[in-house]
Amino acid sequence: MSEPCLLCGAATQPVLSGVPDNRFGSPGEWTILRCAACGLEQTSPRPTGPELKTLYETYYNYGGESGTTYTGWREKLLMSPLYRVFLELDGDVSFHLEEGSGRLLDVGCNEGRGLVLYRRNGFKPEGLELNSRAAEVARSRGFMVYESDIAALRSSLPFERIVLSNVLEHALDPRQMLGHIRRLLVPGGEVWISLPNRRSALRALFGRHWVNWHLPFHIVHFDSATLRRALSETGFTVVEERQVTPALWVALSVIAAVFPTRPRMQRLAPLVAGLMGIARGLLFPLLWLANRAGRGDCLVVKARKDA
Repeated sequence: MSEPCLLCGAATQPVLSGVPDNRFGSPGEWTILRCAACGLEQTSPRPTGPELKTLYETYYNYGGESGTTYTGWREKLLMSPLYRVFLELDGDVSFHLEEGSGRLLDVGCNEGRGLVLYRRNGFKPEGLELNSRAAEVARSRGFMVYESDIAALRSSLPFERIVLSNVLEHALDPRQMLGHIRRLLVPGGEVWISLPNRRSALRALFGRHWVNWHLPFHIVHFDSATLRRALSETGFTVVEERQVTPALWVALSVIAAVFPTRPRMQRLAPLVAGLMGIARGLLFPLLWLANRAGRGDCLVVKARKDA
């Protein structure tokens, strides 16, 4: 018996099997199911909440790493003027270039690097992070950070903006998550979403080695149509949509394909930087065409809460 679609409830069928965790090396292989009715794809077997919590704590979550070559390189880049220039050229999938005011909630803020940038750009940012060690680091930067699940979060005031940067695809029930996001927004407030595009040209090129399968942590795999449907059915109207293929994502998929049994190779900064240069330089025309054709690697969407 097939698993029901997480968006429309219709039957699903397998379209790709034997997909490993090519980022963190958690054991096992998974299957990608596609709904024949709406086109949503989802991961099977889908972990339970407790199973997913264990996977995050064992393989995924921030563990207090600091002082390494990787973290030093990353921090210097993110806080430098060069980072803004790079985002202008490569595409901003984390909304780090957005300027404005008002209360902003970054869901999955990790250790708060994005919160620093949102504050610099005029917002009053707060974070939500279930990893207590990462949340404490973010608080040490001077931010209010909640450790509550989004369903249990009861903020004293609503937010003007909520950021789901590579977050919604992790949800066991994406419609339920969007419902809670709507509850936390002011009338006319916006949710800003970025996530991998299941119709990506890189997915077609790399197959099961596409780094943005990111199994078993990515539960749902959206395209533009299914994301718009999920937003519409939970009380949002899309006001802006674009597609981006970040050079970093190209580099990570290349590494995952070349070193399929060595997922931590993606942490080698010189290798990643070199591949990013090739992607942004030599491959720019192809990536631009893929974005224009609806085959970009990342969907970037802003949606407004309906009245």
